[in-house]
Amino acid sequence: MSQILNLEPKAVWKNFHSLTQIPRPSKKEAKIIEFMINFAKEHNLECIKDEVGNVIIRKPATPGMEQRKGIVLQAHLDMVPQKNSDKVHDFEKDPIETVIKGEWVYANGTTLGADNGIGVAAAMSVLESKTLVHGPIEALFTIDEETGMTGAFGLKAGILKGDILLNLDSEDEGELYVGCAGGMDATATFTYTPETVPANTTAYKISVVGLKGGHSGMDIILGRGNSNKIMFRYLKAIETYGIRLASIDGGSLRNAIPREAFAVVVIPNENKQKIVDELNSLCAIVAKELSAVEPDFKMTCEPTTMPATVFDIKTQKNLVNAIYGCPNGVIRMSDSMPGLVETSTNLAIVKSNANTIMAACLMRSSVDSAKDDLANMIGSVMELAGAKCEFTGAYPGWKPNMESPILKTMQETYQRMYNKVPEVKAIHAGLECGLLGGVYPNWDMISFGPTIRSPHSPDERVMISTVGKFWDFLVETLKNVPVK
Repeated sequence: MSQILNLEPKAVWKNFHSLTQIPRPSKKEAKIIEFMINFAKEHNLECIKDEVGNVIIRKPATPGMEQRKGIVLQAHLDMVPQKNSDKVHDFEKDPIETVIKGEWVYANGTTLGADNGIGVAAAMSVLESKTLVHGPIEALFTIDEETGMTGAFGLKAGILKGDILLNLDSEDEGELYVGCAGGMDATATFTYTPETVPANTTAYKISVVGLKGGHSGMDIILGRGNSNKIMFRYLKAIETYGIRLASIDGGSLRNAIPREAFAVVVIPNENKQKIVDELNSLCAIVAKELSAVEPDFKMTCEPTTMPATVFDIKTQKNLVNAIYGCPNGVIRMSDSMPGLVETSTNLAIVKSNANTIMAACLMRSSVDSAKDDLANMIGSVMELAGAKCEFTGAYPGWKPNMESPILKTMQETYQRMYNKVPEVKAIHAGLECGLLGGVYPNWDMISFGPTIRSPHSPDERVMISTVGKFWDFLVETLKNVPVK
């Protein structure tokens, strides 16, 4: 794990290593908040913890830079807790185990937390440096970005003094992001009546595994398999064989494309072979459909312990139809920015408990009216199936400002450093800039970062060489911030 301490730039990797040792899943950030407060005390820096738990650390301008516009370096403290099913790891207690593979840093069977740990580490490196040249610095470390943007929602006006926000949460080095999608959560709840298991049946556990998953915004365009959609495609295919559904457990996080889904069903004994044949047939079909993107996909059907109860048949049919028919994936591409997803939805979670089944989606769009239309579409499907559907957590997108002064500065700086013009893009993901810009409308905002792949999945990795380029670019940008 300590091998990353030998990587360059050493300051950034040292701080990132420190972050990997502190559990920080979303909504469980108490330890990392305490760590950041102690970090500020150690370096004699002014520190504020606001009402919701965001940490703000201030560092004065270096001599001669006092008249430069104030910079807010912004990154989020939490990380997505995802692991492979065979990996033993407690995200609330265990450190992340880092592994170097060629030109990449991975974690051992879990998410790495480079999203957004590298951004946090870079901001920490600026704060602790005795040699960097910069104007007034404020570092804003928000909480709970991944599961609700609670920190950004809770930030109050008037606390921060800066003029320019540098969001350190993008995932392609050499690209400057000037806009992002807004989002909204949909939660459908089915209530069922537990019924006695029919006689002369056998219980089976159905598994959909081996999918890549990934970030529901960044990776939705890749066409990866959704374990919930595949599972209910199968359940729809076998419902005529008299199956009864006892439990469903697919996906775990709204912003992660679900990689695995598991269901327990009971089957009339005379139809046992039929449902196995159907599974083998569908597995072959889906494997062929997804062969280019999901080479490790598989489905299994194995005998299991008989459950105590099953769903009532009416709810079962409604649930199967609703999940099978629910929109998922890319809904529309952008007309104004070729190659950018405009609107999408991720059918992230389908999970049962004592007498309810919950289905959760995360919708994204850079067009608010399209997002609202998609919400109405999903709501209509769920309500027709007898579910109660609620929409929460709506946050705005970030509208691009192509006349941004800091954008011009950063374009010129990058071209001077690397003899290449950086790409200017919008992103189909929920950066906090949209919310933060609503609280501080005077801010000039840019998002950038190193190259990170497969965030929100155990395949998450960061390209080592791009961390150095990202850091050098940040340092040079701070030197060239415009005068007030």
